Amino acid sequence: MDAIVETFRWLTDAASWTGPRGVLARSLEHLWISLVPLASAMAVAIPAGVLAGHHRRGQAVGAAISNLGRAVPSLALLVFGLLLSVRVLGLGFSFWPIVFTLFFLALQPLFTNSYTAVREADPALLEAARGQGLSERDVLLAVELPVASPVILTAVRITAVQVVATAPLGALAAGGGLGRFIIDGFGQKDDGQMLGGVVLVAVFALLVEFAITRLERRVVPGPLQGRTDAAAVVATGRAN
Repeated sequence: MDAIVETFRWLTDAASWTGPRGVLARSLEHLWISLVPLASAMAVAIPAGVLAGHHRRGQAVGAAISNLGRAVPSLALLVFGLLLSVRVLGLGFSFWPIVFTLFFLALQPLFTNSYTAVREADPALLEAARGQGLSERDVLLAVELPVASPVILTAVRITAVQVVATAPLGALAAGGGLGRFIIDGFGQKDDGQMLGGVVLVAVFALLVEFAITRLERRVVPGPLQGRTDAAAVVATGRAN
């Protein structure tokens, strides 16, 4: 009960929200730390998965990426990102280790779901499109992508929530974001700050999920809204 009271006091204290180390500043850091790797992974994984699915190639590669992504824990990825940033690239601590970690975390579900969603498009629909004289490029853009869009956007939503929820690990490598409240609160034995950080991360993740869900409803064609492809969505599972 005391921890709940301390958390409430910390969250309602104006001093917790202002300044360069306040909630507002840390929230912007958290958004940036999450957005950079997510956008980078989307730019790499979605086109690669879509093209591989369209050409019906890369099944073995897709399976390997999926299995590897599920097997490697997020903390191990952070250690790898830290070594890559400090020892190989000379970028030091703070921002880059967690960016590398979240980038690799996001690659697997985005590639696997994009590949599966396009590959499992109805063959009869594709043959009908080709029979009308559509080129392979037109088939991809006008048929396969619209059909696959619900699954791809669902993968983006789930991956974004995973990235936001994993970003606090960056505080272990001297990074910023909302994870600082959790790490600093633990180090200072300040339960209010630590649990307040947990609450803020959870709320942030829910807001991200809500925003992308609204985007899905605007972007996905009406007849395809609510379509769920279980074979694709399961690929987002991974080790912790």
